[in-house]
Amino acid sequence: MKLRIGILGATGLTGAELVRLLLRHPQVEISWLSSESQAGTAYDTVYPAFAFRLPEAASKLISMEEAQKTQPDAVFSCLPHAASAEAIEPFLCNGKTKVIDLSADYRLSDAANYATTYAHEHPHPERLAEAVYGLTEIYRDEIAKAKLVANPGCYPTSVILPLIPLLKAGVIQRSGIIADSKSGISGAGRKATEATHFVFRNENFAAYKVGDQHRHLPEIREQLEIAAGGKVKPLFTPHYVPMERGILSTIYVELASGKTVADVEACWNKAYADSAFVHAVKEFPQTADVTRTNACHFKAYQPAGTSRVIIVSAIDNMVKGASGQALQNMNLMFGLEETSGLL
Repeated sequence: MKLRIGILGATGLTGAELVRLLLRHPQVEISWLSSESQAGTAYDTVYPAFAFRLPEAASKLISMEEAQKTQPDAVFSCLPHAASAEAIEPFLCNGKTKVIDLSADYRLSDAANYATTYAHEHPHPERLAEAVYGLTEIYRDEIAKAKLVANPGCYPTSVILPLIPLLKAGVIQRSGIIADSKSGISGAGRKATEATHFVFRNENFAAYKVGDQHRHLPEIREQLEIAAGGKVKPLFTPHYVPMERGILSTIYVELASGKTVADVEACWNKAYADSAFVHAVKEFPQTADVTRTNACHFKAYQPAGTSRVIIVSAIDNMVKGASGQALQNMNLMFGLEETSGLL
């Protein structure tokens, strides 16, 4: 019997990406798709590419209230932070549904840190302890037993996947970490603003939330500190790039005493030896190398005569940075092949 799946907030870009992935998954069936603003609308009116592809029950968008009366095997929430925590609560209470939350609501373990980062109190702080951070390659065993998984942010995924093994093994120092990341405009969501409108972004490359201002930084810091076993104070600057999708992160680190770039590569090869999607590669990755895949590729370079290493990391922000990683987590939660439905 196939798993019954629901998607909250299915009309956003991550929701549509999930629909695309789930339709080719051999062991799931989409039971419903929800939208508060477009309930009652045929999904293929919003996304004509899905015409004739959805099961009849999921072909028309339903309201959240209607969705919350159901008990599917799994729910993906693609709603904004705060709204997501409220919306998934009935599913967490029913004792039958597992939840993969693509918002930021359960990515941070501390309610006070969440309140500072997102400028409001957490709607359900009592659930923070039970949520598992969904960085699949790092928390695989915990995810397999979880009822609630917090899917990581797109920028953090590109930054922390190459860094966590290095900090755990003591190959790099905890100080002096700088991440310089560039993202396609889809990372800002479906609704156009002055920051993301074609007129303002085309032929324009811009930094924003420079250094220590972006709300993904506390998420990055928390995960790096867990790996390092102590305080880490990274700097992180994101950029808008006039392209549809993809993230390229250039990360600067200081090697631990006596370590070289060869130790970095050996550490990665050991940590990700069994990974289907995360790989150290021979040439510096480009976003085109991973587009529409669940892959994360990275490579390191040590400038001659220095103890610094420069790491270049690439993901598709819509797949490994969002919907693909969410599906990878769902596969683990139900004991399915981790790669099922994914490239």
